Amino acid sequence: MLQDLLTYHKDTILLLAGISFVASVVSLIVLPLIIIRLPKDYFIRAQPPMIQRSPGSLALKLLKDLLGIFLILAGFVMLFIPGQGILTMLFGITLMDFPGKHRLQGKLMAVPRVHRSLNWLRAFAKRPPFIMDSTCGGKSTSS
Repeated sequence: MLQDLLTYHKDTILLLAGISFVASVVSLIVLPLIIIRLPKDYFIRAQPPMIQRSPGSLALKLLKDLLGIFLILAGFVMLFIPGQGILTMLFGITLMDFPGKHRLQGKLMAVPRVHRSLNWLRAFAKRPPFIMDSTCGGKSTSS
């Protein structure tokens, strides 16, 4: 019975395995590079207001939002399979533009495990830790 199920859904299983592989590679290689390059005050900066954009920049915004949605979904899947799920979702949120984004990022950064992981990665790359404030739920850190 299980063998029949696997045979019947072979294409779907292969597609999911491929997506999982790509998402894992992205989360293990690309995400750390981006986290290292973010400024240390990224999570406490005032967010610029949303502005009217040209059609070309709207297309770029749409692509960034779609990539962000994909990363959020991939991060959710990585909560159950190998990969850095929460960090992938945090990066997906960072790419997107929506009201309340800064507050949501702060709540994710308030999770001690996430905060420690990001700052461990930055310390490994000899970069200063992220500065947190009370709105992020973490202790204020300065360097």
